[in-house]
Amino acid sequence: MSTTLDALLEAAAQRRAGLFERLAAEETDSYRLFHGSVEGLPGLTVDRYGPLMLVQSFHAALSADELAVVTAFCRRHLPEASVVYNDRSESNSRVGNALSLAEQAEAEQDHIARELGIRYHIRARHRGQDPWLFLDLRAGRRRVKELAAGKSVLNLFAYTCGIGLAAAKGGAQFVQNIDFAESSLSVGRANAKLNELATRPRCVQSDVFAALRQLSGIGQPKMVRGRKMPPFPTLEARQFDLVFLDPPRYAKSPFGVVDLINDYQALFKPALLTTAPGGTLICCNNVAQVDAEAWLESLQRCAEKAGRPIRAVRWITPDEDFPTPDGKHPLKIVELDV
Repeated sequence: MSTTLDALLEAAAQRRAGLFERLAAEETDSYRLFHGSVEGLPGLTVDRYGPLMLVQSFHAALSADELAVVTAFCRRHLPEASVVYNDRSESNSRVGNALSLAEQAEAEQDHIARELGIRYHIRARHRGQDPWLFLDLRAGRRRVKELAAGKSVLNLFAYTCGIGLAAAKGGAQFVQNIDFAESSLSVGRANAKLNELATRPRCVQSDVFAALRQLSGIGQPKMVRGRKMPPFPTLEARQFDLVFLDPPRYAKSPFGVVDLINDYQALFKPALLTTAPGGTLICCNNVAQVDAEAWLESLQRCAEKAGRPIRAVRWITPDEDFPTPDGKHPLKIVELDV
């Protein structure tokens, strides 16, 4: 098994040789070296974030021998790498493997990773469970950076504000990030301080439904289904040249439920109304079983009903470090001119 695993890892790295060169030219040192679901060992991923190599298992824990093989592979690729292993094969994908005191200190160490010339704080372990930068969304951040010059940008479900940073680095004149988690936004603020930006992105801690109701001019009810609503930051109604919508798969809100399978339109419509006429709305759906074309058709129908028909459609495809056997990426990113 160890020999087979080593061969799979090396083959994956060789397939990425051209990509590594292109990413280095973009000032990027963060990428996926092994995507096990497609490259021979489902559930295993190996990601580089600058000096950090993050190894994660989602289906079954690695044996000591397997971990030794992966660690040796990481060090061949990056000799001075800090290698951290997170076993996330237990329920809810939470990190389950204990580390020694020295290993834990290394896992909680702050590293600086680069992507598209932008610097990011990265830790292998922190209070949350997911990495602070989702690598499969790189193509989306690249596109936002390309489009942002002189524009106002709204980043919804901002997490650690990677899209907002890409917009600011691309020359946006105003950037607003909105997320419910202050812990994520605090990382985004720290990331902004790492970089030279003409515009400092604004971070707003708020339920995204509540923010969109205010920004789109729909209005903020004081009661929903007989329950008094908690206070939210007050936002003036306005429209943005570029809106980026990247909701989680499922989440409950005082205003409703985020459901990417059954009701993406509940978020799409107010996001559309917050996009200026002639502007761009970029939408993401990370649920693998959602068919891309069927999802797009539902967005087009929703836009027609809202009186804001979609004028042009462009798909944004994740980079080659996230291969797929059939061309159907779990993460779907679509750019809509509205």
